[in-house]
Order: sequence, then C-alpha cells, then structure tokens
Amino acid sequence: MDDRVYQSYLGILRDELVPALGCTEPIALAYGASIARKVFGSLPEHMDVFCSGNIIKNVKSVTVPNSGGMRGIEAAAVLGAVGGCPERKLEVLEGVTEEAQEKTRELLAKHFCTCHLEEGVENLYIRVEMRGDGHLVKVILSEKHTRVERVEKDGEVLFSCGKEEAVGKKEDGKALLNVKDILAFAEEVKMEDIEEVIGRQVEMNTAISEEGLKNHYGAEVGRTLLAAYGDDIKVRARAKAAAGSDARMNGCPMPVVINSGSGNQGMTCSLPVIEFAKELKAPKEKMYRALVVSNLVAIHQKKYIGSLSAYCGAVSAACGAGAAITYLYGGDYEAVSRTITNTIANMGGVVCDGAKSSCAAKIASSVDAAIMAYMLENADHCFKPGEGLVQDDVEDTIRNMGYVGRVGMKSTDVTILKLMIDQEKEAGSQ
Repeated sequence: MDDRVYQSYLGILRDELVPALGCTEPIALAYGASIARKVFGSLPEHMDVFCSGNIIKNVKSVTVPNSGGMRGIEAAAVLGAVGGCPERKLEVLEGVTEEAQEKTRELLAKHFCTCHLEEGVENLYIRVEMRGDGHLVKVILSEKHTRVERVEKDGEVLFSCGKEEAVGKKEDGKALLNVKDILAFAEEVKMEDIEEVIGRQVEMNTAISEEGLKNHYGAEVGRTLLAAYGDDIKVRARAKAAAGSDARMNGCPMPVVINSGSGNQGMTCSLPVIEFAKELKAPKEKMYRALVVSNLVAIHQKKYIGSLSAYCGAVSAACGAGAAITYLYGGDYEAVSRTITNTIANMGGVVCDGAKSSCAAKIASSVDAAIMAYMLENADHCFKPGEGLVQDDVEDTIRNMGYVGRVGMKSTDVTILKLMIDQEKEAGSQ
C-alpha cells in the first residue's frame, strides 16, 4: 500500500477515535463555555449561546453528564462555565463537583443563560458570549466539536482559525478513502500502529454497554431486546450497541470512543463487531482489523454527509459494522461492497430528530439492517443498479446517499427543527 495512503488512514483513526464524555453536542457547548469562562476570568453577569439548528436539535433532549440529571442547552453551557475544564476538551465535564451542579441550578433559575438559534451558519456552529463589568468575551466553535474558530475579548482577537485554514485541513486523508483501500489497509496495518486507538475503543465502549445492560437508563432498549428475543448473536449485537446508547443518552458519566464526532456512531461501529468477533472466537488481531474496516467505512460515508444533518448517523455507522462483520466471515471486497449496498438500499435516509433515548432504538434497527445485509450477501443477493440510488460501483452508491443526506435532506432538517422548536414553545406555554 502507498505510504501516503497508509499514513493518512492511520491519521484518520487517531484523529477521529477519541474519548468523549456524554453526547458530543452538549459537551461541545460545555467546552465552548468553559473556554469563554477561562478567558473572562470569572463568572459574567450573563451568558448568551448562539447555536445552529442541528446543535439545538441534538442537545435539547439529552441528559448532560455529571449534571445530576439536568437536560438541555442552557444546562450544558452553564455547567461548562461553572465547572468545566477546557483542557480536557470532549471530557470537559469529567471533574464537575456537586457544588458546581448546585451553582448551575441556581444560575439556571435566575435565567443566567439565553439560547438563540443562529441561521445561515454551518450545521455545527456554537458561539458563546459572556458579558459583565463592561467586558465582552466571544468564543466560536464550528465544523467540528472541538474546533475553536475564534476567541475575542473586548473586540481584541486572541485566537483565530480562518476559513482558508479550515479548508486546508479538510484536504486530508478522507479524500483518499475508498472501500478497496480500506480493506487493503486493514490487512496490512501493523498492530502496534492501531493497538492503542482500537484497544481504547474496545475497552471504553464495552464498559458503557455493560453499564447500560446492568442498570435502568432511558427506554432500556438493549435490556428489552435481550429479554424479548433471547441471546442469539444477532440479538446480542443489536442489544450491546443499543445499551451503550441507553446509558449515554441518559446521563451516564462514562466515556465512549467516538466516530465522526459521535459517541452513538462510535458504539454502533464497534460493539456489534466486537460481539460477532467473540461469537466466531476470532483472535484479537482479526477483531482489531475488522474494527479498522468498520470505523473507516463509516467515516468514508460521513465525509459526504457531513458531521450533522437530517440523516441518522446510526445508519452509516451500522453500515460500517456490517462491512466488518462480512470481513470477519472471510468476505472479500465484492462481498463487503454488496453488504454496504444492501444496508444503504434498505435504511438510507432515516431521519435524525435529535439526540435522545430513541437513538438506541434507531441503532438497534440499523444494526439489524446491517446484519440482514450480510445475510443477503451471503446468500448471493444484492440490490441491483438502478434500483433507487444503487449504482454499479459501491463508491457511487455511497456518494449518492451522501448527496441525499447533505443536500437533499436540507429542507427535511429545517422542517424537523421547526417542529421541535414549535413543540417546545407550546410545551412552555402550557
């Protein structure tokens, strides 16, 4: 394999597969607020947060970790300002104390923080403004959950990461991703190059999944699946992934290793693959290589869709898991491509209506579709070119679905957000 491709793929894994505490959108809010507080030097008189619609959609219904059960945009931002540690980035709320929780409740009761919808910006956009004693601090995050675009204090720019630099950074290994090279990389990558990043994903994501199965979180999708359908491998794969989301969406403070900026996607990419590897008694090295396939196939699809959209990321992540399951069973490039095609043809276009308890159910459904996609492929069945968005080449099929997710579903995204905001207004007026 070309060394440039090898190093690019390795860099993608190291950049993308990082730990995060809680749902990444509220954590990004907490991170931005913690930076603003550090620059301001003390608690301001008031804080405003300006968010893109997708941020609002993915924050309003999830429990903020280490918050004592608080939910929503203002809670995430205020807790980050009061008790967050910006140096920890996506684990910004790890060290939150009970005192910080109590202070957050006090400030929320005083309407210390106001959230605003910011239109005409990237799908992932957060601006935190703190005011008091004649001072004003602004912190902008955009495009990625931890990408600080700009920091200002009293009109002076303390830090700026301009658009040209952002575009330059995008010219990375993701442009080189394709299914054939992903499989070649998975076969050739040295274990010592992936031991840390993949090992951390296995350890952390397995731990939160077990927590979700042991205790009562949200709708208990994972626990319900096992109770209703037994412990067949096809059920366990769905239940383990769903249970991790059960816990994560409902305030569990344990970290997960994310994929494409999402903990739910990180768990969907990994937990079914880990479960199938155990079932097949695959050696650790084979499991790690399968996880490389899963993670990179998911990231490959998301490069077309974007970080946040109306397209449910569980589908692209489960598609990666299906590709990896096919790989575990000895499937070659053609077999993996057919599994990807079958998954996309079935589940492509499931809408994202925000981060919440039902994400666990969507994960279970997406994993089920990916397993069925492999079963169909194994029986020599694949949806044909010309059937919907399916093309002759798997890359064209992936590209088509990505275009639908990024461009075609823009109006869907706006509609979903409008309905959610209107619903919240109606609930608040009652």
